[in-house]
Amino acid sequence: MKTFWSLLVAVFLTVYILVPCTSTSLNDFKTLDHLKPSTSADTQAQTVREMIKRFIPERASHFKVVVDPTIGPPNQDTFEIETTNVNETTIRGTSGVAAASGFYQYLNKFCYCHVSWSGDQLNIPSTLPVTPKVSMTSPNRFRYYQNVCTVSYSFAWWNWTRWEREIDWMAMNGINLPLAFNAQEAIWQRVFLQLGLTQQDIDHFFGGPAFLAWARMGNMRGWGGPLPQSWHSYQVQLQHQILQRMRDFGIIPVLPAFGGFVPKAFTRIFPEANITRLSDWGHFNDTYCCSYLVSPTDPLFQKVGQQFVKEYIKEFGTDHIYNADMFNEMSPPSRDPSYLSSASKAVHDAMVAADPQAIWLMQGWLFQNGFWGPHETKAYLRGVPLGKMIVLDLFAEVHPIYVKTESFYGQPFIWCMLHNFGGNIEMYGVIDSVNQGPAQAQSFTNSSMVGTGLTPEGINQNYVMYDFMNQMGWTNQPVDDLESWLKDYAHSRYGIQSHGAVTSWGYLIKSVYNCTDGRKDHAKSSCILITRPSLKMQPDIWYKVKDVIDAWQHMLDATKQEKLLEQSETFRYDLIDVSRQVIENVAYCSLYKKMQEDYNNFDATGVQQQGEQLLELFDDLDELLSSNQHFLLGPWINAAKSLGTNQKEKDLYEYNARNQITLWGPSGEILDYANKMWGGLMKSYYKSRWQVFINMLVNSTSHHHKFDQKAFEKAVFPVESSWTFEKTVYPITPQGDAVALSQQLLTKYQPLFDDAVHNCDKTARKMEPSITSGISSDDYLQT
Repeated sequence: MKTFWSLLVAVFLTVYILVPCTSTSLNDFKTLDHLKPSTSADTQAQTVREMIKRFIPERASHFKVVVDPTIGPPNQDTFEIETTNVNETTIRGTSGVAAASGFYQYLNKFCYCHVSWSGDQLNIPSTLPVTPKVSMTSPNRFRYYQNVCTVSYSFAWWNWTRWEREIDWMAMNGINLPLAFNAQEAIWQRVFLQLGLTQQDIDHFFGGPAFLAWARMGNMRGWGGPLPQSWHSYQVQLQHQILQRMRDFGIIPVLPAFGGFVPKAFTRIFPEANITRLSDWGHFNDTYCCSYLVSPTDPLFQKVGQQFVKEYIKEFGTDHIYNADMFNEMSPPSRDPSYLSSASKAVHDAMVAADPQAIWLMQGWLFQNGFWGPHETKAYLRGVPLGKMIVLDLFAEVHPIYVKTESFYGQPFIWCMLHNFGGNIEMYGVIDSVNQGPAQAQSFTNSSMVGTGLTPEGINQNYVMYDFMNQMGWTNQPVDDLESWLKDYAHSRYGIQSHGAVTSWGYLIKSVYNCTDGRKDHAKSSCILITRPSLKMQPDIWYKVKDVIDAWQHMLDATKQEKLLEQSETFRYDLIDVSRQVIENVAYCSLYKKMQEDYNNFDATGVQQQGEQLLELFDDLDELLSSNQHFLLGPWINAAKSLGTNQKEKDLYEYNARNQITLWGPSGEILDYANKMWGGLMKSYYKSRWQVFINMLVNSTSHHHKFDQKAFEKAVFPVESSWTFEKTVYPITPQGDAVALSQQLLTKYQPLFDDAVHNCDKTARKMEPSITSGISSDDYLQT
């Protein structure tokens, strides 16, 4: 009879394809061969050993780590796992990233452990599982990470402790090509001062800490600033730590470059230069609206671009790959192919002037804009020599661009899962597309794919999708048995084999995590509770509400069968997440719809009753969310204030933190885009504006007057705006028992479930085949 562990190894080898993987379509761009680890094998191995000590200090001595670039094919990370002695496992990797990935694969697949943004489960067996020598090779060069917005929606307030953990997470998940964007304002300040700008000129240009991403991309200027000098000093220090650790792992950091955006003062200092005032983005007023762009054909473009990259390299060194994005959500001033080619050529030339080995990595998000037809796209991409640019197919899981551009007209690209907008925490995913998409892109006619990537605008949500996508970076085949994958995912995440938990995940995967109609999800359009109210709200519900209700019930039932689940940090997180999702469904599908009906029937008493229940629901949700540290408002604000060196800075940073997740602009220009369902925020902010709405709705219903939405918005704005200036201190530690609170809310709101299911499941969007299923370039051109 086979032993348990030998059976496990067999399953591991079969299900997870943990065998040498040689790709037949690696797309061997020789121009990218110099993008490789910059530190020695010994340094990388030692860095992995130190990482292991941070996660499992008592067991770290049981793991041997070796970095040997010769154990796998060139440009493809490979790791090996092997039991080499009693209670000793040896991990070998072609790089530190590969070795760290091998370590985590062993923890995850053999020891059923789990590391995530929402908690860890590291209950390792007392005797390490025995395994024969097994290996895995990534079919692509790169596993990329970050959206240019992630630095603002999630990383804005991070200190070194938080960055260290994230870099560890990157390495364990095989990420070898992340953005490293810190401190670029400090370098720009040096360059601008050298060019003759004043400090006041610069202060009017840089955005505040929570809005740096959009100031960098030229979407707006100055909002949330000015940046204190202490901010620059701290970010330079932090960036040195970040880059050193990334390089020690063998990670290749992507540094910033020049996209053409400059302060308004350039028009004064360089009056002969061709500088254009760009169009409005986000409806900001003239103070913050409309950045200035140096024409790519003007010599000033090369001068500024070269000077910035040189200054950045002087401070931080380089790994020869840079990011710059010229036309993010803005149309170029001309469709002329020669202009578009010259624009992209100018960006690349400025990089090369400072670093002859420069590779330009750009986000392909601009190509989602209708401006970019085949001629425009090809002209822009071919302005750069083939293989000297890498394009991120940023939203490939929903709207892949490679299929309509003949694989980006030959430029290497990375298939990316964007998934998240604004750092919202709504449950959402397109798991079928993520499962099939990378393999389809690899096999696409004349594919120039060189990697996979994660490009969320914000993290700390829907971890199952990121865990799944990270595994796609190590295989060129879809997972053909999602049920088995889910069983292992639940086992590793909770450390317990629970039929109820697995059943719950089955309901979630077929509903909220399998949106297949090609639409993106965003909490601004899918959750009424954290959106400014109106009478015309219609959330985007693509799934059956009953499936999520069933998932909630099965999760709570599982706690009665497996008491240890209640002690699992990750289980408590997931339980709150599912509970929250159902309650927001109840809010719309039952209470809100009934309130609409009562308003239409001039039933002021009914409107009042439904309104009171809705307001009570905010209190219930706030209490539930406050029982878990990952759903608290307090840490976000506290982290912001902690970076201030005096009260003025603390106040500025707190305002940035509050404004981003609510008004997003001085007058709500991008209102609710980055909304969050957090404990503290539900009760203090969202409930307050719903109170105004309900009071005005009751009044208009009582007098048989049509509800005046514009009057409501005028009345509620002072409530919203005043919250962003408040100094209320919110808890940074959880309070309450998540399991008990969840059970109480299930019991309380269960009488509304039938009404919610009746009202919403009949209108849930019809599921269609995956948007990437079976598509080819010929199919696309014919449509």
